[in-house]
Amino acid sequence: MKTLNAQKHLYSNTDAQIEVLEGAGIPSFDSRTEPIGFNPLRPTNVDVLQVNMGKMCNQTCAHCHVDAGPDRKEIMTRDTMQLCLDAIEKGNIHVADLTGGAPEMNPDFRWFVEELTKRNVHVMVRCNLTIIVANPKYNDLPDFYKKHKVEIISSLPHFSRIRTDAQRGEGVFEQSIKALKMLNAVGYGKEESGLPLNLVFNPSGAFLPPAQSSLERDFKERLQRKHGITFNSLFAITNMPISRFLDYLIQSDNYDSYMEELSNAFNPAAVEGVMCRNTLSVGWDGYLYDCDFNQMLEMKCQHVEHIRDFDKNLLNSRAIKTGKHCYGCTAGAGSSCGGEIA
Repeated sequence: MKTLNAQKHLYSNTDAQIEVLEGAGIPSFDSRTEPIGFNPLRPTNVDVLQVNMGKMCNQTCAHCHVDAGPDRKEIMTRDTMQLCLDAIEKGNIHVADLTGGAPEMNPDFRWFVEELTKRNVHVMVRCNLTIIVANPKYNDLPDFYKKHKVEIISSLPHFSRIRTDAQRGEGVFEQSIKALKMLNAVGYGKEESGLPLNLVFNPSGAFLPPAQSSLERDFKERLQRKHGITFNSLFAITNMPISRFLDYLIQSDNYDSYMEELSNAFNPAAVEGVMCRNTLSVGWDGYLYDCDFNQMLEMKCQHVEHIRDFDKNLLNSRAIKTGKHCYGCTAGAGSSCGGEIA
C-alpha cells in the first residue's frame, strides 16, 4: 500500500485536510473551551520534547495520521538533533519522546538516544515492534534499549491476529508477538526491572476506544495466557481525523457521524490535561508544533517556529493553535500519547 504522499492524493495536502475539518458541521472547538476558561488554550510548561525522527517506516498502517511508510524519505539530520539537544539543555527538559515513522530507521537514532541519556534525559521510544524483527540489523534493539533504560511504547491494535493485521498489514501480529517476547526476555514489562513496556490500542474503525482499564485487563490476560507476554500499561488512544484515517472516514461515509460523535462526547475535564499543554512537538525538519497532530497539519507554533530559536519563556506564553480535530483529544475520557487523561 502506497502512502497518500506517493499517490499524490488530495489529502496529502494539509490545506485540503484543514478545509474538510473546518467544514465539519459541528461547533468550533473554541466555542466549547471558551465557557470553561481555556480560550486561548495555553501551556502549563514545556516538560516533554516530542521529536519526530522522520516519516520513513517499515509499515503502511491504514489509520496512520503521519502518512508514514517505506516510500517516505523525510528524515531528521544529526544537525537538527543537535539543535534538539541544545534546546533540552537550555530549557531544562528531562523527557524526550521519540517518534516517527519508525524512529529506529533514522541512521542517527542510536547516537541521539546515547546523547540524550548522557544528559540524564528520560527517553521514550514509540516502537512499532515489527522493526525489531524486520531486519537483522535491528535485532539487538532490545539490548540497546535496556542499556539506556529507554521506555518502550508500542502499538498493538488488538490481542487477536485478525484485527491487528487488518489495521497494520498481513503478518504484523506474528512479528509483534515475536518482538514482545524479545523485549520480555531482556526484562521489559517486568514490574521489578525498571524497564517499562507499554502498549497502545486504537480502534479499528470510526468509534471511540472503550474504557482503558478494562481493555488493559483483557490485553494482559489474553497476551499472558496465549503467548506468555507481560507488559506494564495499556494506553487507549482515539483515532484522529487526519491523513489516512481522514481518507478512510470519507471513503467509508463515516466522516460526518464520526465528527459528530467526537463533538457530542466533548469532555470539559479532559481539556486541562491535553498533551499540548506540557509537550512540544518537533518536526523532522526542526519546525515546532503544539502537538504531533498539529505537526501533521503543518500548524506551526506561535512565537517560535523552529527549534534553532528555542525560547522556553516565549513558548510557555504562546496560545496553542486549535481546530475541530482537537475534539479527538477531548472526547470521552480524553486521549493523549499517554492514553486516557480524564
